Amino acid sequence: MDRSSRSRSRRPAALVAVAAAAALTLAGCSSGSGGKKAEEGGPGASAGKAGTPRMTIALVTHQSQGDTFWDIVRKGAEAAAAKDNVKLVYSHDPNAGNQAGLVQNAVDQKVDGIALTLAKPDAMKAAIGRANAAKIPVVGLNSGVSDWKKLGLLEFFGQDETVAGEAFGKKLNEVGAKKAVCVIQEQGNIGLTQRCDGVKKTFSGTTQTLYVNGTDMPSVKSTITAKLKQDSAIDYVVTLGAPFALTAVQSVAEAGGKAKVATFDLNKELTGAIQKGTIQFAVDQQPYLQGYLAVDSLWLYKNNGNYSGGGEQPVLTGPAFVDRSNVDRVSQFATNGTR
Repeated sequence: MDRSSRSRSRRPAALVAVAAAAALTLAGCSSGSGGKKAEEGGPGASAGKAGTPRMTIALVTHQSQGDTFWDIVRKGAEAAAAKDNVKLVYSHDPNAGNQAGLVQNAVDQKVDGIALTLAKPDAMKAAIGRANAAKIPVVGLNSGVSDWKKLGLLEFFGQDETVAGEAFGKKLNEVGAKKAVCVIQEQGNIGLTQRCDGVKKTFSGTTQTLYVNGTDMPSVKSTITAKLKQDSAIDYVVTLGAPFALTAVQSVAEAGGKAKVATFDLNKELTGAIQKGTIQFAVDQQPYLQGYLAVDSLWLYKNNGNYSGGGEQPVLTGPAFVDRSNVDRVSQFATNGTR
């Protein structure tokens, strides 16, 4: 379908995530671009529920090694793949040039669809253009809500990070915070920058930005600790991912201060920390839903010509706050690795 023939409806489509069969058992294979390995469903994978012809979808993200957030995205994608009779090929690299190379690999392999993240949109432009030229449909998820349309993607599933940051700033006002430090674990990642900028916009107190090396957790811990010792007036540490929040709790203890920790994103350890009160609250962007909808949308496009959001509006999966008032329910799903 030509892009100009899409529906111009501005009303996002209502989407319902369907409970899926058992997740795919994965077998690794090397990517051809020198990036992180690509992985696909192995012999033990579910044959799927759909009666439509088998199709192949590549999911390419900017995941860093050890970042548990992406395990949840991937589980959602696997669930949709199992239901839709899709062979899912997953690859990732935090280096934008390498990630673009992985997208090019998918184009060369003539996959039926590509789902990708846009943490650094400019670096992905050429690869997306080649996918479009090859008439391979491309959808975005997680990062790139401001750029997906101009780069020629069909749909986008994720959180508006500026809106999420603004909501976070308002939450800090509600809990009486006065001085916050916003910890960015990857310089140049547009989504992380938008989060901190959103916090600054609505938070009535003072906000500082602290850059850390997110691939070196001991360094993250020591950098936050040093900042807290240097400025005892900081009363909230704002992190942008669950593993960094858990590390920040250790930094607060080492610094001997009274700062509290709040964060973006969840995992099962973090929900436990909210239950114990060592972390005050978290913004949940529902990564499982992002992975699920991205894969399912490509199946729907191929088999029924559908565009979620009419091809004009993103489908937002967040922000939603998790704190002690609702964490018990959310933790049930976090334990299963799906929240």
